[in-house]
Amino acid sequence: MLWLKAFHLMSLIAWMASLLYLPRLFVYHADAAKGSDLSQTLKVMERRLLRGIMTPSMIATWVFGLWLAIAGGYFSTGGWLHAKLVLVLAMSAFHGSCVRWMKDFEADRNRRTARFYRFANEFPALLMVGIVLLVVLKPF
Repeated sequence: MLWLKAFHLMSLIAWMASLLYLPRLFVYHADAAKGSDLSQTLKVMERRLLRGIMTPSMIATWVFGLWLAIAGGYFSTGGWLHAKLVLVLAMSAFHGSCVRWMKDFEADRNRRTARFYRFANEFPALLMVGIVLLVVLKPF
């Protein structure tokens, strides 16, 4: 169980770092001129982050987390896990939004402002707070 927890936490840390960094790249990309060297560099950085770290770590987080929940019998211990899963589903949906936004940047069709991405950048942090509180406190 401790190995599962360790791998779950390591993959979660990588996923969270990516979820916080990619929208920050979008902030800079939204202000970059289309077709500029900066825009092209950001496209490469965003794609590598998403495909090389963000998506694999999301998959690993889900695999290790579900394995841990099943092996530990957590599905029958109370509603905290179900609430956590709702927040993790929201985080996964945000991940999907990042994929869509990256594709918009790749095609030079972004219509959102840097300010939008600054606000979006806060969403995964808020979800993380809720998830950590549910896991540590197990309030119900």
